[in-house]
Amino acid sequence: MWIADGWKDYEVIDSSKGEKLERWGDYILVRPDPQVIWDTPKKDPRWKKMNGHYHRSSKGGGEWEFFDLPKQWTINYKNLTFNLQPFSFKHTGLFPEQAANWDWFSKKIKEAGREVKVLNLFAYTGGATISAAAAGASVTHVDASKGMVTWAKENAKSSGLEDAPIRYLVDDCVKFVEREIRRGNKYDAIIMDPPSYGRGPKGEIWKIEEQIHAFIKLCTGILSEKPLFFLLNSYTTGLQPAVLTYMLSVELCSRYGGKVNSDEIGLPVIGNGLVLPCGASGRWES
Repeated sequence: MWIADGWKDYEVIDSSKGEKLERWGDYILVRPDPQVIWDTPKKDPRWKKMNGHYHRSSKGGGEWEFFDLPKQWTINYKNLTFNLQPFSFKHTGLFPEQAANWDWFSKKIKEAGREVKVLNLFAYTGGATISAAAAGASVTHVDASKGMVTWAKENAKSSGLEDAPIRYLVDDCVKFVEREIRRGNKYDAIIMDPPSYGRGPKGEIWKIEEQIHAFIKLCTGILSEKPLFFLLNSYTTGLQPAVLTYMLSVELCSRYGGKVNSDEIGLPVIGNGLVLPCGASGRWES
């Protein structure tokens, strides 16, 4: 498992009965997590002193309950600063486990010895975008949500990357890639974090199990002659690491050589020394 263990402003303190107890900077949150199926004693006193608690509804969805939590605050990861706020379906605007991938591709960008053009698809609030830009890459950031793209710009500004070579686009990712193929534009690296299900800005429907392999194949049409890496993230139960390895190997190794490694990504749990699994990632590298 690839573990995001470089955080100072974030930690999973404990986990039990379908919930995790987290510290986000100065604030304590309790949020549901479907992986936490164990029932262990909640001994840490912060279970009763949280600043925010997301209650999941038996009918689906849920709602936040706040206890002296600001509407927005920031946390840092190394030289990056992220703006956080609680919003729909338990999220805060950041997936801390992705730091394991940020460290991996940042090292590859820094050591490439050449200009690196990165395309970040389904780019959300820009964690990967600003990580790649901070490492020296020029980045094209694409997401179907205007609000998420605005949030990504705020994260870049907070991280001192307001003038970095980042191009922000509100667009359907599949249609954007199709247009880039027609334009003849190329990228040295692709990062994608596709949702299990989603809709584009014009109502386009995305179902990951039905479309992800074809989309990976489509994306090979915009890779440069000597691509550096391809990162695929999955939070969908059916897309296990072995499946990610197979798809990336079929579409990339046959054309560019290189190698693929896929694994779970996770966060250390301070209270018991275990690691909480948080999805999977597939990494192709030249």
